[in-house]
Amino acid sequence: MPRFILTGPPGSGKTALLRWLEREGHPVVEEAATDVIALAHALGEPEPWRQPEFVDQVVTLQRRREARAPAGEATTFFDRSPVCTLALARFLGVPVSPLLASELGRVVRDAIYARTAFFVRSQGFVTPTAARRISLAEALEFEAVHEQVYREFGFELVDVPAAPLADRAALVCRVTSAVRPGPIGYRA
Repeated sequence: MPRFILTGPPGSGKTALLRWLEREGHPVVEEAATDVIALAHALGEPEPWRQPEFVDQVVTLQRRREARAPAGEATTFFDRSPVCTLALARFLGVPVSPLLASELGRVVRDAIYARTAFFVRSQGFVTPTAARRISLAEALEFEAVHEQVYREFGFELVDVPAAPLADRAALVCRVTSAVRPGPIGYRA
């Protein structure tokens, strides 16, 4: 079953693209960090990303969602992956936890995702939300960290440039119909 990752900076339009793909009948798997933040906010924690357990909470929820992803031949799209969580840890300046390291090892060893990943580029603005408190400059820095980490892990990145949503979705569908998933491998 081909599993493709949508990655990129906050506010780039990944979730809108995911919704479009879902509407077209593709199974999708939601991003975890936003929901971890939303729950923390509901529990009274205003900046959960500053807590030492934040990255592991994201990894745990990602793993649960991945385990529930449909099996079979359907192309499934993931809004982020544990590789994104590594980028998040680096961006936040926190060490890689044993849980994150283990999950990254599993992702590579078991070839969980297609080697091709979609890098949804910044649209040139960031709309703040309760979970997204990042400036455009910070989002662009985060974009660079994401790109570096995905390349380190051997992913072939397909640029999804800023464009109308329908054009972005058409690009993703065109590429996925021609791509054969293959194993990924970390390159130090």
